[in-house]
Amino acid sequence: MQTVNRQKRISGKYKGLLYISPWIIGFLIFQLYPFFASMYYSFTSFDLMSAPKWIGFDNYITMFTKDDMFRQSLKVTLIYSLIAVPLKVSFALLVAVILNVKMRGVHFFRTVYYLPSILGGSVAVAVLWRFLFMKEGIVNQMISYVGIPAIDWLGNPHIALFTISTLAVWQFGSSMVLFLAGLKQVPGELYEVGRVDGASRIRMFFSVTLPLLTPILLFNLIMQTVNAFQEFTGAFVILPDGGPLKSTYLYGMKLYDEGFKFLKMGYASALSWILFLIIFAITALVIKSSSYWTHYEDGGDRK
Repeated sequence: MQTVNRQKRISGKYKGLLYISPWIIGFLIFQLYPFFASMYYSFTSFDLMSAPKWIGFDNYITMFTKDDMFRQSLKVTLIYSLIAVPLKVSFALLVAVILNVKMRGVHFFRTVYYLPSILGGSVAVAVLWRFLFMKEGIVNQMISYVGIPAIDWLGNPHIALFTISTLAVWQFGSSMVLFLAGLKQVPGELYEVGRVDGASRIRMFFSVTLPLLTPILLFNLIMQTVNAFQEFTGAFVILPDGGPLKSTYLYGMKLYDEGFKFLKMGYASALSWILFLIIFAITALVIKSSSYWTHYEDGGDRK
């Protein structure tokens, strides 16, 4: 009897492995292998046409000592992240609070507000964004009705990056859904106590709602920061050369140019590893700081 049960357990184990084998194979081939391969290529001179040639740390030395565009793209990406992430998370929270009401058709509005997150990363929407903010675009036509002169949204190096950042802010749906789920978990008794104490809606938001949403806020900040540092499609389609004056030349565009335009795949791999380390460091800092501002329903903080 024990032998039969053991055979059944072994059979069940192999069946489970068989079911998840497509994911395991995909992970090994398309994620784990490229991960370690890029690490090796980052120490080589590799042009995709010939075998990689080992050059040690030359790619990294060149990056930090001779490549001005590396520093420029990193600076632009940092500024882009500082603009897009706070605006996107704040706007998502605002819309979630507005949609957290009991009213007829609210599910329809929630779906409509989520749609940009599905469509926002597409090339078609980026092209549409470029036409919207052209000098003769719809945005300038609309503001002209209130007497504001046309603004060169994409030609002015001081505001072009902000214009591109608005495309990321428009894709706030995923963060909004998470905030909305968190709002549903806030105990109604806390609001009742606040009303009895005479607290205003704004006071209850900052004293009750926001502290209980900080775990979700932490998650959204991390995810949106990672996405911002990896941004490529929108900026590349709207201003493919990173203009004007390289003011929108994001790190992803620099990485793409080195790997596929100049065929310096070894150098591009080194750039990707620096990006990985930067994202890892920023994520670690955000998580470390969360112990000072993230609160949980049990009243404790996660140290």
